[in-house]
Amino acid sequence: MARALATDVGLREVWAWSMYDFANSAYTTVVITAVFGAYFVGAVAGNAAWATFAWTAALSLSYAAILLTGPLIGAWADAHAAKKRLLFVTTVGCVAFTALLYAIGPGDVALALILVMLSNYFFGSGENVIAAFLPELADSQAMGRVSGWGWSFGYLGGLAALGICLAYIMGSPGRPASESVPVTMLITAAFFAIAATPTFLFLRERALPQGRIDSPWQRIRETLAQAQRYRDLRRFLLCIVFYQAGITAVVALAAIYAEQAMKFTTQQTITLILVVNVTAAVGAFGFGYLQDAIGHVRSLALTLVGWIAMVLLAGLAQGPTAFWLAANLAGLCMGSSQAAGRAVVGYLAPPARLAEFFGLWGLAVKAASIFGPITYGAVTWFFHGNHRLGIFATGIYFVIGLALLAGIDVERGRRAALSG
Repeated sequence: MARALATDVGLREVWAWSMYDFANSAYTTVVITAVFGAYFVGAVAGNAAWATFAWTAALSLSYAAILLTGPLIGAWADAHAAKKRLLFVTTVGCVAFTALLYAIGPGDVALALILVMLSNYFFGSGENVIAAFLPELADSQAMGRVSGWGWSFGYLGGLAALGICLAYIMGSPGRPASESVPVTMLITAAFFAIAATPTFLFLRERALPQGRIDSPWQRIRETLAQAQRYRDLRRFLLCIVFYQAGITAVVALAAIYAEQAMKFTTQQTITLILVVNVTAAVGAFGFGYLQDAIGHVRSLALTLVGWIAMVLLAGLAQGPTAFWLAANLAGLCMGSSQAAGRAVVGYLAPPARLAEFFGLWGLAVKAASIFGPITYGAVTWFFHGNHRLGIFATGIYFVIGLALLAGIDVERGRRAALSG
């Protein structure tokens, strides 16, 4: 493994890089997925019919800001060799605005949404920056393995942070959510700050200042123009936009659905998310072997069928048993579908231009994050808080993704990539 790393990179530095995934997963797991979203809808907004839409609109606006500013921030960081400095700024921003969520109580709707938008913006921007260190740490043959380390550490970090929050809540039975949830925001902020410390101590900035900033949007336009030559890759990127929209909606709204549609308590919801994270880690690890056995596209199609089955199970569930089954099916599909998507992009992209086309993959994922959750929120608002219709609407994205996937010829796409 070490021989596949860059010549001046040690395993300690790769560990330090992976620790950032461990650290920042606390934010997504606790704030976005498991705790604060449901708290906002139920306690802060008082179960208003528009509450879920407001939550999803805030997330979508922050994702849109990340999409628009990401290339500009990346270009600035490259030009000034300042990725590490920028990562520090985004980390401090996310930690600070997460900690400020401690002050949110019933009725503080506007302030809650502003703080969520700001914290999520800094989180997403930092996620882009930490990914840019990967080519400096590993050669092309080791990137997948090193990236996988970070992915695995991320699941562990989310589990650890959520477990600490659950222990705090269980230690004070009968305490209302308006008292317990704000403290979990402080726990999450502290966890992020402490766990990210090794990254700033041991990860080095290897880039050299470039002296000038090329137009990042011009580079994106050029890459999009080049993508027209690769029709299977182009179709697959569109496929990603749709199925990733469904995944993002599920991640952002899992706890809200559990508490609003299934009437779970905060403690039950956190326990569910803890178990699902374990299932997701198992699915992400084991699915790599399945991909090698049956092929990337076929295995991705299998996971999309799994997502559709999950939507039907969750939407029709009348008791906790069926919903637990649906949630763990989502966990199995989550890591596997995202890992398979990256693998297919790597297979269909020209080998000499992987970075360019993985940039388009990132844009597709961010675009999906904008309209996936807000679709769910709009449906629940329009239909007066009907969360079952919201989850069924989300399922449409998986169906469209599966239909687009069916028209892709991976071997034809691979030949086009090699000839380009």
